[in-house]
Amino acid sequence: DLKGRIDTLKVHSKDVHLDDTVDLEEIGLATAGAVGSDLANMVNEAAINAVKHRRASVNQKDLLEAIEVVMMGKEKKDHIMSKEERRIVSYHETGHALASALQKNTDPIQKITIVPRTMGALGYAWYVPDEEKHLRSRKELEERIITALAGRAAEEIFFDSITTGASNDIEQATNIARNMVTQYGMSEKFGLIQLEAVEDQYLTGRKVLNCSDETAARVDEEVMKILAWSYEEAKRLLRENMELMEELAGFLLEKESITGKEFMKIFHEYRGDSDAENNSSADTAEDDKTEASEAVLVQDAGEAVSEVEAELPAEGPNFTLVQPEEVSGNEAEKPDHEA
Repeated sequence: DLKGRIDTLKVHSKDVHLDDTVDLEEIGLATAGAVGSDLANMVNEAAINAVKHRRASVNQKDLLEAIEVVMMGKEKKDHIMSKEERRIVSYHETGHALASALQKNTDPIQKITIVPRTMGALGYAWYVPDEEKHLRSRKELEERIITALAGRAAEEIFFDSITTGASNDIEQATNIARNMVTQYGMSEKFGLIQLEAVEDQYLTGRKVLNCSDETAARVDEEVMKILAWSYEEAKRLLRENMELMEELAGFLLEKESITGKEFMKIFHEYRGDSDAENNSSADTAEDDKTEASEAVLVQDAGEAVSEVEAELPAEGPNFTLVQPEEVSGNEAEKPDHEA
């Protein structure tokens, strides 16, 4: 849980000089699902980064960049994408972020990038909650599915084509939708019935359907119905904001990596939200986080095992990835320790 991660971070950073910008609670929120060894690696990576920049202390920026390194791998400086691929990835990731910003029950965006990483992602958007949650509402899960599918929707709308980059997004969305139907009783068609159980939760985590083959087929139909509706909703959101989408994607293409604060600034300026008091609490929390980190702050790796399976108490960092065709979903999902 959050307190455990903060305590673990304190243990691993006791011999590291931290400056006044460091907020371990923010780091704890950003590392949901990480184990002790991951947190230790993050502190070490942050210390190394501080030394590289000839600084005597670690700051918040170092820790946030360390999360990316541990969860996503290092930047692949030698990986050259074609101009068209960069445009596609830019629109794909902007689609995720814009769909998230347009909805009310999503986490604040922290960073969007189209710089490839060694864990296989060609780009990603990262969201960090402003508080730890152990329960998710049906609306929140529906909006997560819409956000996950918005990258593919952006490809279809702006390029009249689709790519293999959405494989991890589709995996996330499918698992969330299936859990809604089979475990959470969130399907109007099936109601309050458990259709799937988890065997050996702490070992294999294998899921077994507790129903007939005929019912299993109907479950698949219900999952497909949820995904189809969510995809259409994602396309609707993007089509209604095409000019804003173009502006944000162009800015990301130019900068390659942008912070959540930069993204939301353009978002609010375009929509005429000049009064900060009218901004959503999520946007306000995101801006505060970005300022506190003094830097480029850091969704499809650490969206993590639990997010993919919607295991909420152990939910992982929320990334949406663009993956190259040769990289499997699992390889990019749980970076570093699974690569």
